[in-house]
Amino acid sequence: MSENLTLDGLTVPMRALRALAVDFPDLPAPTLEISTIWPKRLELSLHNGLGLFETWRVALGIAPDDVQFREQSDGRTWVLLASGEFAGAELKLIAYGDSPDSLRESSGDGGGDA
Repeated sequence: MSENLTLDGLTVPMRALRALAVDFPDLPAPTLEISTIWPKRLELSLHNGLGLFETWRVALGIAPDDVQFREQSDGRTWVLLASGEFAGAELKLIAYGDSPDSLRESSGDGGGDA
């Protein structure tokens, strides 16, 4: 991170974002992050389940082998992560979704034996 970073220092991820909007206007909008901490990175986060991750992964040309799976919140949340390059920017794609156990708990089925 540079204390003297100007808006011009963020042009790489902003250009990538513009290219995404032009190339993939019909894809569902993710949460976007451009940060002075990583001025070459564009982060796309999907917070409504894991289903849209695959659509974005394919569109961005990220190989399936480059996808990482993680759990958080004591296994209640599943996370898919992938990184790649798009239009000169380092791209980070993340999706968050409820685990099956978490879905059962929220529906009143504790998942235990009857």
